[in-house]
Amino acid sequence: MLELTMATVSGADAGATAGMTMADAPSEPGAVLRVGRDAAVCRLVTPEDWLFVSRVHLEFLCGPEGGWQLTWLRGSQAEPSAEVRLIVGEYAQTVAYGGTVALPRGGSGEIIVQDRTDPRSVNVGFFHEV
Repeated sequence: MLELTMATVSGADAGATAGMTMADAPSEPGAVLRVGRDAAVCRLVTPEDWLFVSRVHLEFLCGPEGGWQLTWLRGSQAEPSAEVRLIVGEYAQTVAYGGTVALPRGGSGEIIVQDRTDPRSVNVGFFHEV
């Protein structure tokens, strides 16, 4: 099972955990969890006026062996207005726009979607239970 928790944080709220939302999915091949502004498609939804987040921004997909991967889906703009970082323990990695990275099997960490123009971020914690 992959468990996600999401908090949207603006400059004044840094460090706050109010408004945290959660979603989970079984580790079955083809299972999907999405994060973005479109509530019709995404299980975790950001504020509609946070345009640095695409309608469907992040996709978590379970592969054939029960491992999960994260994809930063390309939006309608050629250049993104956000940066996405994956943090697992001491390890931090920038995720490429349109890129995919594997999540650690049985691990936990955080994905941070940082607005490039304002002190706002979407923080998505993950825990892969095996």
